[in-house]
Amino acid sequence: MQFTKAEEYGMFGVLYLAEKDRSVVTPLSEISHAQQIPEKFLAKIFQSLSKAGIVRSHRGVRGGFTLSRDPKDITIKEVLETIQGPYFLMKCLKDRDACIRRPEEFCALREVLMIGQKKLVSVFEQYSLADMVEWQNRRTVTR
Repeated sequence: MQFTKAEEYGMFGVLYLAEKDRSVVTPLSEISHAQQIPEKFLAKIFQSLSKAGIVRSHRGVRGGFTLSRDPKDITIKEVLETIQGPYFLMKCLKDRDACIRRPEEFCALREVLMIGQKKLVSVFEQYSLADMVEWQNRRTVTR
């Protein structure tokens, strides 16, 4: 499993907002420049995040984005699934008919991947943007 560019860029974009005061409206161009993300691509990602209620879009001359909720209330899972949809390590975990084996056959690989997927999603659910900002700040201070 590998993150898509959209997931990677989306996470870096919302983390940038999570480090700021929620009352500060941040222009997309600033986020794009600071995180070295193509602005047009980031705009598409933030459009999805805005529709899902993770970020709030502010129009006008001083427009930009803010997080819509406290960073401690936004999980990594919520951000990632908004961008790319639910996580499935293999097609058959989402759609049993996609399996090359007959649906009634036992598949040890599928069983192991289901366990791995549950653990991965659990980690994404367990941690918030606030946790990630705290880790980032802790690492920055110790260097």
